[in-house]
Amino acid sequence: MVSKRAVQIAARALSSIQVATDYINLFGGLDQVTPPLKRSPGVCRSSQNFEARINGGYRRIAGYEVFDGRTSPSSAQYAIITATITGSPAVGNTLTGATSGATGVIIALPGGSFVITKIVGTFQSGENLNVGGPTVAVSTSTAIISGAATSLLHAQYNNLAADRYRSDIGAVPGSGQILGIWRFNNVTYAFRNNAGGTAAALYKSSTSGWTQVAFEYQVTYTAGSGAATIVDGGTLTQGGVTATIRRVLVRTGSLASGTAAGTLVISVAAGGNFAAGAATVGAGTLTLSGAESAITMLPSGRFEFTNANFGGSANTTRVYGCDGVNKAFEFDGTYFVPIPTGMTTDTPAYITSHKNHLFLSFVGSVQHSGPGTPYTWSIVTGSTEIAMSDTVTGFMKQPGSEAGGALAIFTRNRTSMLYGSSVSDWDLVPYREELGAYPHTIQDFAQTIFLDDRGVTFLQTSQAFGNFAHAAVTNQVLDYINDYRTLAIASCVSRDLSQYRLFFSNKRALYITAIGSKIVGIMPMLFVDIVRCVCSLEDTDGSEKIFFGSDSGWVFQMEKGTSFDGDDMEFYFELAYNFCKSPRVNKRFRDATFEVEGDGYAAFSFGYSLGYGSTSIPQPDNQAVTLDFSSVFWDAFTWDAFVWDGTTLAPSTVGMEGEAENYSLALRGTADYYQPFSISGVVVHYTPRRTLRP
Repeated sequence: MVSKRAVQIAARALSSIQVATDYINLFGGLDQVTPPLKRSPGVCRSSQNFEARINGGYRRIAGYEVFDGRTSPSSAQYAIITATITGSPAVGNTLTGATSGATGVIIALPGGSFVITKIVGTFQSGENLNVGGPTVAVSTSTAIISGAATSLLHAQYNNLAADRYRSDIGAVPGSGQILGIWRFNNVTYAFRNNAGGTAAALYKSSTSGWTQVAFEYQVTYTAGSGAATIVDGGTLTQGGVTATIRRVLVRTGSLASGTAAGTLVISVAAGGNFAAGAATVGAGTLTLSGAESAITMLPSGRFEFTNANFGGSANTTRVYGCDGVNKAFEFDGTYFVPIPTGMTTDTPAYITSHKNHLFLSFVGSVQHSGPGTPYTWSIVTGSTEIAMSDTVTGFMKQPGSEAGGALAIFTRNRTSMLYGSSVSDWDLVPYREELGAYPHTIQDFAQTIFLDDRGVTFLQTSQAFGNFAHAAVTNQVLDYINDYRTLAIASCVSRDLSQYRLFFSNKRALYITAIGSKIVGIMPMLFVDIVRCVCSLEDTDGSEKIFFGSDSGWVFQMEKGTSFDGDDMEFYFELAYNFCKSPRVNKRFRDATFEVEGDGYAAFSFGYSLGYGSTSIPQPDNQAVTLDFSSVFWDAFTWDAFVWDGTTLAPSTVGMEGEAENYSLALRGTADYYQPFSISGVVVHYTPRRTLRP
């Protein structure tokens, strides 16, 4: 029998045990290069599908989902109808209210109720519920929107409803990968080869899915005279053949002097076909070079786009693009207009607008249109060519003084700055040899950012306009960059999350979060689909939309849903080994409390490794954990699942045990129905023990 005195002594001994607190601020993202003793405890030594937040902490990313303009899967709703079920309904059946006429698709059949989505009308309590003709149940309630009894069921039913809407959405018709994607006037446009792979076609999103944009016809002309009548909307007439002019392109000469030569984009001709010879447009005259031809595009280009306004009014902003296989083009949402430049091989690969000129690149040559005239490519009217002596990989306009900014012209191995405002004062100045850009990686992100052989680099304008400075920002993930930089195929920015996103052909991505030029964190992603091309633009209401095209012909919208278009999202991070500021002192670890934020249901597992995972230290539940991000980690983890059910901010505590000089916390999970959540910090309780002997 234990004496009262012994109990008191034991109690005093326990109360005298020192329990220390260690707070880890999750900040900095992935760090592959800093030595362990110098690493901040809040950085990650590995991670996947977490992003660094601008205010600190790591957020499990939002998903992406298929898109064609119809109702998005993530906006789907479900409802629950309790009922007395007498028949044999099945998931996928359409449930109809016999009295109300309301309908809904069954997505789950928990006992005594229907879970439905795609609801039309209002169900009534007490009415017969039919599948086809027969009655299968009698309702005992109305349809209760989002009526699940638990957060878990709510998340799962939302996911089932999303899957039902997902099945309605289609790929862009045709064959092969998406060749280019752009957003203009709240409509998404995508290029893809036709079914036979013989031509590229343009499609636009709509409430009924992808709709092909019809290309019209074009006819070339010379000796054009009549600036007042040869205009867009005029009628081209040759004998009994007529067509409406959509666009008048003057490549050389002028209509005022009667020397214009160029192209007319026209509607389908009425009364036959045009032929070589004289024609009129009102009082204007011109000479057609031959019959009209249908506008077509060769297949398998890689499209680049820019929005520009050469008309000067609010409604004259248009899309300009090129693909390295066809002529450059203009598109206003209705009319597709090829732009001939006169080049023998007229297949520009990169495009931008600068100082009211349209700029194009042809391998190592940069050319631009006349000022304010994207259709005119004549030295007489202000066009010119600039030799770059290397393959051009993109353009980016730079901010500047009141006199105007410069244009950065990137090639694969060097960068140059074009100063001036027109052919009369252009000044091409080499900026830096051996500092170039990989194709499709250049973005405007407060400063210009791009991928070079040394890593992702900021190009910053200095305080004195005309001077620039550059700095690589990915040194802390240098191993990752060295492994994957040659696989880079696309990039974009997220304005809402202050991120530069770099995508690779192996389905990986790198998200760089920054405030100005200060890096908050760099973290890797692994998707289910390849991001072959991507666009990030603001709609007319200021909201940001990010879309990407993949190899299978599907278009996806980012920052939507809880999954990779219905597939599970695997996520994890492992923090740096933390010494609690005492690298030579053993500690006994007791528990960890995570600060969790979010808006919905999530569940994940917590684990930890002690003493670098050394086999000489007793490890809790030794096991091998393989991580996709890099080589296998043979760290020992004990995992303790815990569920977080949507409280906006909720500390969640899990137990720890074991003794070592350091520890590494880890978190991982996988599912297709978890809402994004953020971990901002971790509090660990421990007891200091003895100092380690040499």
